Amino acid sequence: MSYRTALSHAMSSVIESGAERVRTHGVFPRASVAALGHSGLLALTVSAELGGQGLGLAEAAEVVAEVSRACPATGAVLRSHYAAVAVIEAHGIHWVRRKIATGHHLSTLALAEAVESGERGAPPGPPSTATRTGDVVALRARKHNVVGAGEADSYVWSSRPADGRGGLTLWLVPADAPGLFVPARPDGEGPRGSASSTVRADPVLVPAGAMLGPSGGGIGTVLGAVLPWLAALPAPGAAAARPVAAEVRAQPPAHGASWGLERHAP
Repeated sequence: MSYRTALSHAMSSVIESGAERVRTHGVFPRASVAALGHSGLLALTVSAELGGQGLGLAEAAEVVAEVSRACPATGAVLRSHYAAVAVIEAHGIHWVRRKIATGHHLSTLALAEAVESGERGAPPGPPSTATRTGDVVALRARKHNVVGAGEADSYVWSSRPADGRGGLTLWLVPADAPGLFVPARPDGEGPRGSASSTVRADPVLVPAGAMLGPSGGGIGTVLGAVLPWLAALPAPGAAAARPVAAEVRAQPPAHGASWGLERHAP
């Protein structure tokens, strides 16, 4: 079955009929996400060798645009999932990619720092930190505007490197990681029903093997994968890419290098 045929079936059977309830009641579109998983669309960009469809950004953008027209919340969730999968495909563990390929794993981005004062336009709060003790890493942060907060199965998470150097380190944080907290009421700016909210870690404990790529090397992944995908995937709330760009700008470049974000930020 082609991805367009699968999308048409998911749209007509679940997504379109459930969109009004999502908009009216602000409920997370769990049935629509499940339909996308069953149809193979959550695995659209996962390597075919691992059971995904092995397609790219152009096809993902087409799917996100079509889903967003019917249900903005589902489109926003799918957009963040595809951007997270781009990171996981580049650096993730095989079993996670295989889980996504089966349609039973939803991921999302947790990259932008929360503003502790709650005032819009204020600078980011204290940066995310990572402290390693043996094979366990403690992540402390307030992540802002996380789409699918409390609903996703994993978060692509950013922090300062555990060794105290400049740059960003990326982690794959499971939703059931000890210490992860999501407020009962979403407080983010995404479409209603997208469960866009703050995610707190005080701390969250993950294995050292949850690191995605090298310590301090996350900036290259953000510039090379996350921002291009967020900019190209046309879901409502596209401004969500801007807090990520602002967060990257706020990090001190390793070894005095320039990020060159002016060319990449949407």
